Amino acid sequence: MTTLMIQGTTSDAGKSTVVAGLCRLLARRGVSVAPFKPQNMALNSAVTVDGGEIGRSTALQALAAGVEPHSDMNPVLLKPESDRGAQVILRGRVHGHLDALDYHAYKRTARESVLAAWQALSSRYDVIIAEGAGSPAEINLRTNDIANMGFAEMVDCPVILVGDIDRGGVFAQLVGTLELLSESERSRTHGFIVNRFRGDIALLEPGLDWLAERTGKPVYGTLPYLQGLLLDAEDSIGRSGRMGQGDTLKVSVPALPRISNHNDLDPLRLHPQVELSFIGPSQVGPGRPLPPADLIILPGSKSTRSDLAWLRAQGWEAVIQRHLRYGGKVLGICGGFQMLGQAVHDPDGLEGPAGSTPGLGLLDFETRMVAGKQLRNVSGRLLPEGVAISGYEIHNGVSEGPGLERPLVELEERPDGGVSPDGQIMGTYLHGLFDRPEACAALLARCGLDAPDAAVDYHDHRQQELDRLADCLEAHLDMAAIERLLGL
Repeated sequence: MTTLMIQGTTSDAGKSTVVAGLCRLLARRGVSVAPFKPQNMALNSAVTVDGGEIGRSTALQALAAGVEPHSDMNPVLLKPESDRGAQVILRGRVHGHLDALDYHAYKRTARESVLAAWQALSSRYDVIIAEGAGSPAEINLRTNDIANMGFAEMVDCPVILVGDIDRGGVFAQLVGTLELLSESERSRTHGFIVNRFRGDIALLEPGLDWLAERTGKPVYGTLPYLQGLLLDAEDSIGRSGRMGQGDTLKVSVPALPRISNHNDLDPLRLHPQVELSFIGPSQVGPGRPLPPADLIILPGSKSTRSDLAWLRAQGWEAVIQRHLRYGGKVLGICGGFQMLGQAVHDPDGLEGPAGSTPGLGLLDFETRMVAGKQLRNVSGRLLPEGVAISGYEIHNGVSEGPGLERPLVELEERPDGGVSPDGQIMGTYLHGLFDRPEACAALLARCGLDAPDAAVDYHDHRQQELDRLADCLEAHLDMAAIERLLGL
């Protein structure tokens, strides 16, 4: 077994896409390969084959490798619930809730889970492509590090450092990061990848030559900026795809502070007849009306009650009521679905301070947060159209009430969600609602899109984008040198 770790000079330097591309490229060459991210902090997550929960980007990398996502691939997942605290998930299962200082001390224990997961994964695959988190040069986080060099030192694996030239200052990023590493960490950093380059490579080559001479380490390649690349984001709300270029159905989404699994909406970014807009703070309210919209989607949330309070403070409650009076549609997904009810109760403080919060009162049901997160991959059919639908559930909370007697979907074992008698308001716990083109088309038609074009098959789209990414790496990286690092 061989492990290679991809680290970055910053968050969003391109680590996730490089790992996904390497996994797809090696898998196409017949290598038994799996992704691994020791520690991740993200609110976009996926359900694994063993019934656990991992970061969404790691699940995408597993898809790239042609293997089922497993909780061993992301043994520590931190899901922020506030600016100072997060839910801690170890090897796919909820461990508890810790604030930042407590977790920093807890990393000594989390290290054991990381090593055990890596060893288990190593017994099943010949090659592991590991991904760091943030930057390895965060001096304040070096003690007991398990996310970057701490892991690389623990398992004695080589590292390649990725820098994003599109941000500017890539040479300072790469050289500065090296300077802040220990001698042993610099030694295991074998070289660099420059990511997201636009322009004539001839103008960059003198800088690349200087970098190699200055550091004594090779540049394994310069990856071009891939226009329109749309793959599952790790956490931040992406701006790629066709978002904002449609002219038929207008969809507005509040950018909740703790928005989760917003990749649910990626198929809408790609739809040629949809204009999708995320609405941030201070963009609605008195004197700031919501831009015209046919559909408002309340997305998933890691902290439903606090995000519901944010919605009210931003003026969304009045905006939604006005939207409905003018015939608009509202769809709630997971936490957004819980907000549609009469109340959200959290007596044990599972998502923040214990208490209850009035809901938007648009559907007649209440939600109670209960211990034991629901984690399952599901399939069924959209009602009443009957078209096939599939996705996954990741949520705390049980919802009950007469407003659920008209479900939105019929799953294999039970109905899910609710629809108002006039059809204007819809909600469901199901993530992945728009992934299947037939279900996407039916929902958009229900929201006012006349004669919708065939929606993008998002499952096929992911595969095509992963192949496109792998093709890019094959054309622009020194894969022979990288394979020598892997002993292939």
